[in-house]
Amino acid sequence: MVKITLIKSVSNENKSIKATVAALGLKKIRQTKILEETPANMGQIAKVSYLLKVEKA
Repeated sequence: MVKITLIKSVSNENKSIKATVAALGLKKIRQTKILEETPANMGQIAKVSYLLKVEKA
């Protein structure tokens, strides 16, 4: 399990980045989600890692 927190705004990002953050279930800054470590989730997290804080849960 991975705990992700959105720490930066997506307002200046392109549509692809906004869609990826939304697909991870994050809408607001400091919102946190716990996700399983599937290859799909880890790929999405890697794509937008500069906007997230990632921790092992």
